[in-house]
Amino acid sequence: MADSPVESGTFDARAFLKTVTERPGVYRMYDAEGQILYVGKARNLKSRLSSYFRAHLDAIKTRALVAQIASVEVTTTATEAEALLLESNLIKAHRPRYNVLLRDDKSYPWIYVSTDDSFPRVAYHRGSRKKSGRYFGPYSSAVSVRETLNLLEKIFKVRQCEDSVFRNRSRPCLQYQINRCKAPCVGYVDPVEYRRDVEDTLAFLGGHSRALIERLVARMEQAAAGLDFEQAATLRDQISMLRAVSEQQHVTGVSGNADVMAILMEGGVACISVTTIRDGRHLGTRAYFPSLPEALEPSEVLAAFMGQYFADRDVPERVLTNEEVNEAGWLADALAERAGRKVRLLVPRRGKASHWMDNTLENARIALQSRLTSRHNQQKRLAALADWLGGEPPGRIECFDISHSHGEATVASCVVFGPEGPEKSQYRRYNIRGIQAGDDYAAMHQALSRRFGKAQREGGRLPDLLLIDGGIGQVRQAQDVLEALGIADKIALVGVAKGPARKAGEERLIFTDGRGERVLDPHSPALHLIQQVRDEAHRFAITGHRARRGKARSESGLQGIPGVGARRRQALLKHFGGLQALKRAGIDEIATVPGIGRALAAQIHAWFHEGLS
Repeated sequence: MADSPVESGTFDARAFLKTVTERPGVYRMYDAEGQILYVGKARNLKSRLSSYFRAHLDAIKTRALVAQIASVEVTTTATEAEALLLESNLIKAHRPRYNVLLRDDKSYPWIYVSTDDSFPRVAYHRGSRKKSGRYFGPYSSAVSVRETLNLLEKIFKVRQCEDSVFRNRSRPCLQYQINRCKAPCVGYVDPVEYRRDVEDTLAFLGGHSRALIERLVARMEQAAAGLDFEQAATLRDQISMLRAVSEQQHVTGVSGNADVMAILMEGGVACISVTTIRDGRHLGTRAYFPSLPEALEPSEVLAAFMGQYFADRDVPERVLTNEEVNEAGWLADALAERAGRKVRLLVPRRGKASHWMDNTLENARIALQSRLTSRHNQQKRLAALADWLGGEPPGRIECFDISHSHGEATVASCVVFGPEGPEKSQYRRYNIRGIQAGDDYAAMHQALSRRFGKAQREGGRLPDLLLIDGGIGQVRQAQDVLEALGIADKIALVGVAKGPARKAGEERLIFTDGRGERVLDPHSPALHLIQQVRDEAHRFAITGHRARRGKARSESGLQGIPGVGARRRQALLKHFGGLQALKRAGIDEIATVPGIGRALAAQIHAWFHEGLS
């Protein structure tokens, strides 16, 4: 790559265009304050940039953009695919106001097979795919993955347990008892047989069900000829299940790999529904709502969406759309270069592909109507909250909550809501350290100091309304932090305390501006919004606390329990066959272990099962 910045107080387009190369690359447009207005890609940078500075521009958005340009920076790339990837990365990093933004808080889930292990496991996976092994997907939802994993357990019986559990078992678990695993952890299956089961699993996940069934039929006939009727019956059951699954999964009528994308736009909202088909199997449908800078044509939104969508995903052989894609030829060439094979962008007109487009379009229609209804309700709630507080509807609401178990593994959560509802990419958790166990006031003070101290240092965005899940003590901690940082006058502060009976609708709202405590009507849309934000903060705090506590306890195992030394730990693990079985045991069962009385059994049980605050 090579960067060529061109800057001017009043932008001289003619002089700038004389210096621009005709190579492929990415361009960034800046305003007078140095903020990125727009990021774009081009097969020919000179030709593309020249189109912005013609005498007559039809699009209002383009005229508004060009009027604000103070400088342009171009980055040349070796290939068109590299330009596509760089554009996506820059859009995600800077979120320019004139770009279509793909707001995707979650990565797609995959199925992972640890093929390098002696006894490979099959597992749910989300995130980077750096670990060695085989990955299958992506699936459109976690539900699709778990349904497939459940099916694999029934047919092939390959282990799905964590490696830490697998390495420490001394007797088979429940999965073996219900015929969902062959217990390789305790040597109940021959390694050659297990490896064959793994290869069958890989063949199924790779979409080679027909060839797999043929192999299993041959094995069944061979077993029957050798009078091994038990093995023949097992293979017969596998074949039966595989044929049933194959009939269900190949109803798409679309062979190979394809993504079906349907776009609908209404009320300034765009919905793109994506159906994923891999190896002829329908893996599910998911809706996306990209952020739009101005009124755009569906073809433009689709092109911008696809550039970002495929930047970190596998590119299928075909992408089916309900609208023609802007610059389809250039986009197809860039995707083909990235995939290493031909990629076709098609608008289906007939046949099964058209049928699947109709289904995807219907999913988009349902999702869009749901979003528009939700958006209307959110705006109604914000307006009611503004009327009650006095002033304009808050553009950003933050809420903090604290969660711990008797002072252990304290976690603070911060959730963010905007005009569109939850902004999950802005959520944050804070692991609280260095305070007295169970001191909620100190925990709240630390979390708020870290959040707003960083905002002060780095110029981060402040909320218009700060909600604190707690009583007057927690609210005073928040007030102290805001006053110490000199931002108390910039943020409206409200505490949300539970009512006398801790029932929804009886919350006491605590102010620091002299209004004292207030109670809203239980049917008020403003209260419903506050409850929604508070409940989300509580949920986010608890899940963070559970993860932190679980990690700490899995690391320490039994070592942190008072009265349980090395000899008792050994007796417990020997009796239950591992830590997981011990966690599932009741007090009476634990008390039957030699050297463990009922009082100590209750203490051990509480160590794994005590409640949350």
